[in-house]
Amino acid sequence: MNETAQSMPAVTTTAGTTQPVDTPSAQPQQGLLSGMGGFLPIILLFGIFYFMMIRPQQRKEKERQKMISELRAGRRVSFAGGLIGTIVEAKEQTFVIEICPGTTVEVARGAVAAAIDGEQK
Repeated sequence: MNETAQSMPAVTTTAGTTQPVDTPSAQPQQGLLSGMGGFLPIILLFGIFYFMMIRPQQRKEKERQKMISELRAGRRVSFAGGLIGTIVEAKEQTFVIEICPGTTVEVARGAVAAAIDGEQK
């Protein structure tokens, strides 16, 4: 046997002969697909997370911002802290709210949680 045949492992074939095996070609090639295959579940998970959580939240926030921009004096609103009142004056960055007869407070526009439909008190 020659020197290269002694350094390579030998395999017995079905015919009963022993032949040296070239180790690099005996193993399947680990290429780009196997590396990307590890990231595929992570990418799919992020896609599902985006469409189930992030996108609906963005849509809801956009609708809330539109509702806030359309609010005018005389409209009853509810705030994030639970305060309910009637808009007396709409300023650029704030609302002046009447929370009970004769009592007004100035509240940031971003604090509005919802507009209340129905009769005004």
